[in-house]
Amino acid sequence: MIQRKQDEWVYQWENFIDDSLFLFKEWIFPYKLEDFKDKIVLDCGCGQGQHLNFIAPYVKKAVGFDLNTSEIARRNNINNKNVEIMEGDIATIKFNQEFDIVYSIGVIHHTDNPELAFNNIKSFVKQGGILIIWVYSWEGNFLNRTVLEYLKKRIFLKLDKNILMKIAIILTILLYIPIYTIYLLPLKFLPFYDYFTNFRKLSFRRNLLNIFDKLNAPQTHFIKQETLKRWFSTDDFTDINIRSYKGVSWHASGRKK
Repeated sequence: MIQRKQDEWVYQWENFIDDSLFLFKEWIFPYKLEDFKDKIVLDCGCGQGQHLNFIAPYVKKAVGFDLNTSEIARRNNINNKNVEIMEGDIATIKFNQEFDIVYSIGVIHHTDNPELAFNNIKSFVKQGGILIIWVYSWEGNFLNRTVLEYLKKRIFLKLDKNILMKIAIILTILLYIPIYTIYLLPLKFLPFYDYFTNFRKLSFRRNLLNIFDKLNAPQTHFIKQETLKRWFSTDDFTDINIRSYKGVSWHASGRKK
């Protein structure tokens, strides 16, 4: 079954730009942008297409697809002649070719069926090719899984998007208070302590995107480490790398056998 289109993502990527190159570099670790040189690459769930802008100077060719925002991504990559944008569902789209590198950053956990989505994009990787994903973790996200998801489903997703944006702005401003006071102390037991170190590196607009995204995403699945270990099975992959990122997400990769 093809996932339904979700206008929430159109509103989000019409209003924000994910312009933090350092985050992309950390999410694809241990691989580097130089590893994309002269490769044929697939971006699964490319959103507004900024990650394609990051890799375009390196790759031989990149293909990006998204179910909801392919037109936005195409517009944002109009000057990248080696980038092609398509519309498609991450769980069902098919290609008649395989790719040197396949990646999906921050998408699988927002799909109807993360397992189906992962297994589908895995099939696009050539033998000896690399698969990279970044997903929200079950571990470290108790407050997000319980309180925030409860409020989102019952309140936030029902609001007009312009009102939701105003709420996100207020919450972002309020977060600056503890993050630049209490969270400057060496109190690593505080929730999201490592995560908020990035907050201090990012612009207000980029932090606002993070908050808005958490209020706006129609559905979010939090992925357990044991699930990632099963996905990146040694039967299918070598050079497997599964690491916690800032205590609230996983970046994982492997080389397909």
